[in-house]
Amino acid sequence: MTEHTPQGPVDASLTPRYAGIATFAKLPRIEDVPAADIAVVGVPFDTGVSFRPGARFGPSHVREASRLLRPYNPAQDVSPFYVKQVVDAGDIVANPFNLDEAVDQVEAAATELGEKVDKIVTIGGDHTIALPLLRAINKKHGPVAVLHFDAHLDTWDTYFGAPTTHGTPFRRASEEGLIDMTASMHGGTRGPLYGKQDLEDDAMLGFQIVTSEFIEENGVPAALEKIRKRVGDKPLYISIDIDVLDPAHAPGTGTPEAGGLTSREMLRLIRGLADLHIVGADVVEVAPAYDHAQITAVAASHVVYELVSAMAARD
Repeated sequence: MTEHTPQGPVDASLTPRYAGIATFAKLPRIEDVPAADIAVVGVPFDTGVSFRPGARFGPSHVREASRLLRPYNPAQDVSPFYVKQVVDAGDIVANPFNLDEAVDQVEAAATELGEKVDKIVTIGGDHTIALPLLRAINKKHGPVAVLHFDAHLDTWDTYFGAPTTHGTPFRRASEEGLIDMTASMHGGTRGPLYGKQDLEDDAMLGFQIVTSEFIEENGVPAALEKIRKRVGDKPLYISIDIDVLDPAHAPGTGTPEAGGLTSREMLRLIRGLADLHIVGADVVEVAPAYDHAQITAVAASHVVYELVSAMAARD
């Protein structure tokens, strides 16, 4: 933990929330504090998408919606911005014309940032970025348990012969030994697949599944029990595709699927994992062109807030 007193967000009773630079939750920029514990960083990149583009504008959209967040989180009974020095680290530059170079850039920048702060929460961008982020986190923690909330498995092999896309990051991560195959899990998956082989391949890659249907039928506590039993106290990386939420709660995304979680269920799930050993996280696939009244961005900003709160409360 940093030794200085954390600098919190801009005081909304003195400066209107809608004024000034839209850092996440009106937090200080990383260059404006002597040291930081937790960084929120954006990756405005969507070259890996297979359907609707636009997630490159996700980080700025989520930051705008985060202006209304307040410093005390009653659900977790923590003031995360005063327990830890939380900062906005700006955006990682990723080449929009060369996917392989972009992946390398994200890995290098996340590695460098990880040397300055204890933990990172990344706002995407499309889900391709999970692969370089896991490569970076692996350098600090070795293979990590991955808890992946998503409508989709994202363990497919290739699209059009390309091995690196937003539908393949967790297959590549498993193949590279980046994940703990005894402790990783998908949550909220649903909808049609290419075939039953998708599920068989997914299991071989080290994942178990808590489907959206399971959560509906058995409730959040039952889902948390399964997740916690699987993960234990392993170093945990949480990757959240906003399309895990039903389109009613997150219309602004590239590959929406009916029958998803509510935003309330998603927030409850994160809160129920707050005491686990969370070492990093991402929230991806917010595509503002398909959003309405910031519905998706508001949900995503609160998801990031709960993740930061969980990180701050654990230590």
